[in-house]
Amino acid sequence: MLDFLKVSNLALIDGLSVEFGEGFTCVTGETGAGKSVILGALSMLSGSRCGKEVVGPHSDSCKVEASISFADPSRVDSFLEENGVALCEDGVLVVSRSISRSKSGRVFINGTLVPLSVLSGLGGLWIDFHGPREPQKLFSQKNQLKMLDARCPDAEAFENYAELYGEYKAVAKRRKELSQAKELTRDEVEFLKAQIAAIDSMKISEESIGRLEEQYKMAEMAGKILEKASAVVGMLGGSGDSVLERLRACNRLAADLARAGGSAVTLCERLASAVIEIDDISSEFAALAKSSDLRPGELEALREKMSAWLGMARKYGAAPSMVLAARDEMAGRIENQTDIKRSLERLKERESELAALMQPLAGRIFKARAGAAEALSGEVRKLLKRLGFKHADFRISVAAESVVSENFGSCCEFVFSANAGQAPGPLAKIASSGELARVMLALKTVLAEADDTPVLVFDEVDANVGGEVGAEVGAQLAHLAGRHQVFCITHLPQVASQAQNHFLVEKIQKKDSTKVVLKDISGDSKARVCELARMLGDRNSESALAHAEGLLKNGVFVNFKDGSKKQKKI
Repeated sequence: MLDFLKVSNLALIDGLSVEFGEGFTCVTGETGAGKSVILGALSMLSGSRCGKEVVGPHSDSCKVEASISFADPSRVDSFLEENGVALCEDGVLVVSRSISRSKSGRVFINGTLVPLSVLSGLGGLWIDFHGPREPQKLFSQKNQLKMLDARCPDAEAFENYAELYGEYKAVAKRRKELSQAKELTRDEVEFLKAQIAAIDSMKISEESIGRLEEQYKMAEMAGKILEKASAVVGMLGGSGDSVLERLRACNRLAADLARAGGSAVTLCERLASAVIEIDDISSEFAALAKSSDLRPGELEALREKMSAWLGMARKYGAAPSMVLAARDEMAGRIENQTDIKRSLERLKERESELAALMQPLAGRIFKARAGAAEALSGEVRKLLKRLGFKHADFRISVAAESVVSENFGSCCEFVFSANAGQAPGPLAKIASSGELARVMLALKTVLAEADDTPVLVFDEVDANVGGEVGAEVGAQLAHLAGRHQVFCITHLPQVASQAQNHFLVEKIQKKDSTKVVLKDISGDSKARVCELARMLGDRNSESALAHAEGLLKNGVFVNFKDGSKKQKKI
């Protein structure tokens, strides 16, 4: 859930920091007080695009920060890991976004700077908006199918179909590429064969190229190595006044001293070891000098081999694996060229096989979807009547698709009619924004257990309703709050009175400035009664105040995920 929100210089909000609780939270205030600014802050955090006009008058930039906690952060952590972002610590996600008038905006997730696209992808995992600004969620066939499939019981059929469809797409892609492949001329085939032969002759591997580069480096320095190694050998073990000759003389003297016993014995042994070590070092330098003394032609052969490798690296890639991959790709082109017709036939046969395997699964899925559509439509119709649509009709039509697709072999369409005598039609053409919000509320309520988005935001869900219908809208929002954290911008006291948490938005205007403030009045019964009375029509009216107090005293039970029940009280 959204635990903490901090806003700085966003529109008319100078600055605010607020902590939110679980369950149902309402936001109320006078028309034009700035409730939409709160929605704007949440929208920024979800990754929606925002213009520079949202920056307030107090500085050159605005900033929104939040912490969101998850009982099970595995889905979010998986997304963060895929995008190279630090995982949630103790299940807490920390998000920060700033927008500047003069600079590019910045987004941080758990302290990592990310592009806006990552924030947008993350937003889909934790928050869902419903209102006039988000109608496309209900219009999209993809989202409609997702809602319907949340009620489909045959998970095995979906999984098996998805696996087969993944292979089907890969085969179809390969067949398309092969059918569009350019036919190679004889000269092109011979050229590719020559390139493959050149790569094969190098016997390329990570180890062989590493040895080649080391040998080449040593060969290029052969003259210096021979000169300096020979000089070292001369100084260490050459005839005359060399280091070894002097050490051996010292060793003979030490041997005489060792006859006296005591510490002289140990010193003599150490000196003898030094003689052996220096002699060994001298021999190895002699071997190094000998190995660097290349025979005629050896250096030239190494240079040619290195030149050939560098040419391949420039052409195909700096790593041996890249050159070998290019070799396999050229070999594949030749193979396809010689057997392209047969390859296309095999791929087409495999496509047909996969389509045949998917057909019975698509039938199972169609049957499951049709059953789920009938049950879901009935539940939604019942709830829509309670939400003020006395003669509403809502149906989900499921149709089989004639071609293999990612839709699991069938598609669906939500159709709706708000009035008697009106034929149901697509939601986009029939429903108003207020009606859409209540249809979405009905769907979300019915699908509450299957919906795994933790934070739901409703705007204008109570548009054009009141009285008992308003109370029912509030009751359904409270019901949703048992499994989600619910935020609702509302003008109805019947809705606000059923919220566990109540925030009041006020616009404060002075002679030369205007600002918006957000007050938490959840625990202030007097302030809540006063605000509800204002919403009823007159905060100074005794009848309105008595009505407001009565709304609050009725309370509301919220069933939480853990099975507990909590009643909101004044």
